[in-house]
Amino acid sequence: MDIIYKDEHILIINKPAGLSVLPEGWEPDAPYLVKMLEGEYEKIWVVHRLDKFTSGVLVFALNAEAHRALNIQFEKHEVEKVYRAITVGAPPWKERITKFPLRVNVGHKHRTMVDNKNGMRSETKFKVLNWVQISPELAEGTALIEARPMTGRTHQIRVHAYALGYPLLGDTLYSAPETDIIARPALHAHSLSFTHPASNEQVSYTAPYPSDFKNALKRLSL
Repeated sequence: MDIIYKDEHILIINKPAGLSVLPEGWEPDAPYLVKMLEGEYEKIWVVHRLDKFTSGVLVFALNAEAHRALNIQFEKHEVEKVYRAITVGAPPWKERITKFPLRVNVGHKHRTMVDNKNGMRSETKFKVLNWVQISPELAEGTALIEARPMTGRTHQIRVHAYALGYPLLGDTLYSAPETDIIARPALHAHSLSFTHPASNEQVSYTAPYPSDFKNALKRLSL
């Protein structure tokens, strides 16, 4: 396990893609992150989650007091979460704030969808970091984008990117074409900033890209 930081209050890891944080109802015997960590640490408190196929920075609490303090920060949206993603298509804009209301767990595929009538308030800030208009790998071009979710809906970044017309590379659940460039939605939790529950200092942790994300950037000349 790639540990970014640890003290007696918090544990920060770089979560690998393909591993669930908690057990899944349809695969109860599959390995999951908390069980793996509790084999090494006496007790792990879950503060937030990443999708199974999303890699990147994740914080756990190591005692009840830290768990309570971090939960309050997440509930009040005081934690800054920054993701990196690769899109199918190169957006013509540099920055964009998206506020499509979202309804989660729709249909047998448990998709999230834009629902202007019954959806919950959702907001994501997007910024294009680099782009390629025409690529040998993707005729429609591609971009490396930064995404900052201001709310915490399931699949929020993936659905908001898709709703803008630029689904994430490899995200076939949300209409991205099949590809051999990356075998999952190209989404990585890049950094996490919050107030340390014990010292009250502002801290920030960054997770390096995993090999599949780096290889995709290289192939796409991003």
